[in-house]
Amino acid sequence: MASGFLFNMDIDAMDDEAYEISSELYEEHDYTSKAKPTINPKNVVSDFHFELPSYRLTDKEGDLLVARNKTQLSQCLEIEHSYSTSLDLVGLQLWRGSLLLADWLLDNSASFAPRHSILELGAGVGLTSVVAAMFAPVICTDVDRGQIFQIINANVNRNRHLAKHPVEVLQLDFTADGLPEKVLAALPQVKTVIAADVVYDDRLTEAFVKTVKKILDIPPSRSVLIALEKRYVFTISDCDTCAPCYEHFLEQLKVLGNVTIEAVPTDFPQYFRYDRCKELVLWKLTSKF
Repeated sequence: MASGFLFNMDIDAMDDEAYEISSELYEEHDYTSKAKPTINPKNVVSDFHFELPSYRLTDKEGDLLVARNKTQLSQCLEIEHSYSTSLDLVGLQLWRGSLLLADWLLDNSASFAPRHSILELGAGVGLTSVVAAMFAPVICTDVDRGQIFQIINANVNRNRHLAKHPVEVLQLDFTADGLPEKVLAALPQVKTVIAADVVYDDRLTEAFVKTVKKILDIPPSRSVLIALEKRYVFTISDCDTCAPCYEHFLEQLKVLGNVTIEAVPTDFPQYFRYDRCKELVLWKLTSKF
């Protein structure tokens, strides 16, 4: 699959059970790890190397240190995931948006406080939740399909040397009528909500935006950071390319009331290894109270 493009794919017409896709991410860099999967032998384990911001280097007691060389700042996440899946299980893979969001978390880590939790929506295999747990407690949510909760917990355990704060894994279905009781109970302590790579199907996008509205409608004020990649298709009728899923997402944002919506520039430092293509975008939604 070419960078940022889905060529002539009619997603609604696909047989989700038969058609398998793989993330472009795996072809961009060698993430091969010597580690073995623990949840599903068909999975793979990848090493995602990154650099810590220099002000985030700590000793065993959590005290800040001054980095003397680049090696001290080099870190590695070990993530179990699927290499290819049907369309309905793409959350079992890794996509570029999760690494963009992880970069944003690292770059803004000084603003997170352990007394405030970070809520992730549609967490997939948990890479961004693990990064977030380096700085604050995390509520990691998704729909429990394809052993995804087992994989998230396994990935948190693999990276305990980095994820020093607790990660609570909870079920949150965008299509449900309301928010889960445990999520509602935790919202007063949540200042930051994150989501990556959840915009690829119009019906799911509509449900996701409705879920975001429910979260933002509950005080106190909080922000939602959404990382995604514009995916282009070529339409015969227009003889041109367009990004219909992304455009539908932008249309859906218009239903949000009393919310500040802003595009976040993606020129902040890159700490992970991946191709930060121009199709990657980051949106910030902030409630007003």
